[in-house]
Order: sequence, then structure tokens, then C-alpha cells
Amino acid sequence: MASFYLHIPFCRRACHYCDFHFSTKLNYIDRMIVAMTEEMRLRKTDWQEATFNTFYLGGGTPSVLSKQQLLLLKNTALTHYSFTSDFEFTLEVNPEDVNEDQIMSWKEAGVNRLSIGLQSFEDRDLKLMNRAHSSEDSLRSLQLAVSHFDRVSVDIIYGIPGQSDELLQKGIGKVGDIGATHVSAYALTVEPKTALASYIEKELIPDIDEEQAERQFLVVLDTLTSRGFEHYEISNFALPGHHSVNNSSYWKGVSYVGIGPSAHGFDGKSRYWNIAQNHKYMNAIEGGALNFESEELTTKDRYNEFVMTSLRTQWGVSYHDLESEFGAPYLNYFKMMITPFLLDALLFEEEGVIRATRKGKFLIDGIASELFMVELKTNRI
Repeated sequence: MASFYLHIPFCRRACHYCDFHFSTKLNYIDRMIVAMTEEMRLRKTDWQEATFNTFYLGGGTPSVLSKQQLLLLKNTALTHYSFTSDFEFTLEVNPEDVNEDQIMSWKEAGVNRLSIGLQSFEDRDLKLMNRAHSSEDSLRSLQLAVSHFDRVSVDIIYGIPGQSDELLQKGIGKVGDIGATHVSAYALTVEPKTALASYIEKELIPDIDEEQAERQFLVVLDTLTSRGFEHYEISNFALPGHHSVNNSSYWKGVSYVGIGPSAHGFDGKSRYWNIAQNHKYMNAIEGGALNFESEELTTKDRYNEFVMTSLRTQWGVSYHDLESEFGAPYLNYFKMMITPFLLDALLFEEEGVIRATRKGKFLIDGIASELFMVELKTNRI
């Protein structure tokens, strides 16, 4: 199976923390959608052997699209690519866009899973991040979504300067109590050239507190797992049977096609990424060409990605899978490199599988990077 991702590069306003590719100029959405349908046609020969089980619209803010635009994207994909009959169709939406009419339009377009960018139930946090919605919108949108969709995911941000542990726990609990089936929880990070970075540099907003972020990660973890959510990836929690098929594909190394400016694609051996500039993207496609870069992944690259993505999940790194995919030298190297983390109780081994401990989970990206193969010198491993 493979996954199908479309990047919708439009937002009504810029969030202070976001460094994703988007534009707040919405007057050429139709032109962009047509260009994206043409990219699907131009790429189809590379994916004729693939069968897709997900169709995911991210961004950006895909909920700015009309039903007709959603249908055009979906129908073009179904015309040129092979999909399973029950493919997961996820639409990322903002709370202020969620209403009865929109929900009916999304369902009529075939959407069967919503991902709502709540971020917080507190107006203070939402204002700091320059979100367009209010805490009331967060509550209303989630209640409305779960009354119409069986699969509803929400995004939550923790580690916000001044954010209260108690209010965060209350908000996370509310997500579970109302009926969300999936939660993606992310620590607030300061990305270069964002408004947030500028405000922190000017001391208008306090800097990120790593101790607060780590503490609140555990607040999120404990609150959701106590309500029956499985912590199946470091940033993702789901009720049984509600894992994100699309996101799980990335973590398991499954191939995926990416459509739209800045979108990435991966065929198992090589990766491509489209230009992150809307007009250059459209101009190239309108001229019958694609504007992208690509790289062939070496065995070392694939090993490093396998370690990173696997350690972030509940499935961990299997000695058997690692050796089968990369050979005994890589397994021996991995066993050598994990030793200090086992001794520090940041990782643990069970039946030939390495996973993060509770203490190690928040630190897992740093741990994984320490296990990377920096230089491929087989005589040393």
C-alpha cells in the first residue's frame, strides 16, 4: 500500500509559530488546484504499480477549499491512480471553518476523517499563537465534528510560554470526553524567521522552557492513556482502531506521493520535494514540467531514517527487522550504540525489540540522532 498527500498552500492568517509553506493570498486558489491536478497527471506513470489506501489534504489550511475543489482533486486522483475501496480521506480543518453546512459539503466530497487544528482551549494561548479561532470555537467545532464523523483527530500544542499544567490537563481531558478518537500533541518550537522567534528575540514573549515542555508532555501522555488512548507514536495518541493510516505509513517507511508546492514524495529508495514557491510551481506545471529536487537514499540514509522513525513508535526497533533490511554489520553497530541509553534507562529491550522508556520518550529524537551512522565504514562495524 502507498499514501497520497496533497499540500494546500493557503491560510487566512499566519500563525506566529508556523514555518510551513503557505500564502495568505487566496485569490488564485482555483489556478493552484488546476495545477495540482495536472501534477497528478504528470506523475502518474511513476506510480502505476502502487495502490493507495489514504488521501490526505494538509497544509496550510485545506478547509479554505470548496466542495467542488475537493471533488476535483479527489476525482482526478481516482482517475489516474489506484485506490482501495475504503481509503482513508483526511481533511485538515480549522475550528472557525467547522459548521453544519461545511460538514455536509465535506461528507459529500467523500471526507471520512477530520483533523482539527484546535491547538488549545485557552484564549490566552490562542492569542499568543495568533490563531484565528477562540476557545469557544475549539469546543463547538469538536462537538459538531464528532456528531457527524466517526474518526476525528485534534492537534494540541503544549510548552506554550505561561501555559498552565492544570488548564492543559483539563483541555486534554475535554478532548477525550467529547469524543475525539485521535490526538496529535506537539511541543511548541521556535523556528527561524517566524514571528514567534522575533518576539522572543525582542523579549516580548518568554523563551521556550524545556523543563515545562517535558513536564507537559507527561501531562498529555498520562491524561490520554488514562482515557484509553494508545501512545502509538511520540506525538500521536489514538483509541484502539483509530490510528492514522496516513501518518503510520510515514513511520513504517511506506511509499507516498506528494502533490503541491513544497510537498515531498518517497518511493522506498528516493525522495523528491517540490519547489516551495507557489507561482514558480504553477508556472512550471502550466509549461508542462515539474519543478522539484530529488535524492537517492543510501543504505546509511535509510538506516538512519529507520532508527529515527521506529524509535518514535510503540513498535520500536526490531533486531530481526533491522538485520533483515540492512545486514548484520548495521545490527552490531546499533547494539553497540544503544548500550549507554540502556544503562541510563532511556531505552529498554524486550524480546529483541528496543523501545523508549517513559523517561526516554520526550528525548527520543536526540537519542535516535546519537545512533545514526555518520560514516559508512564497514571495517569498523
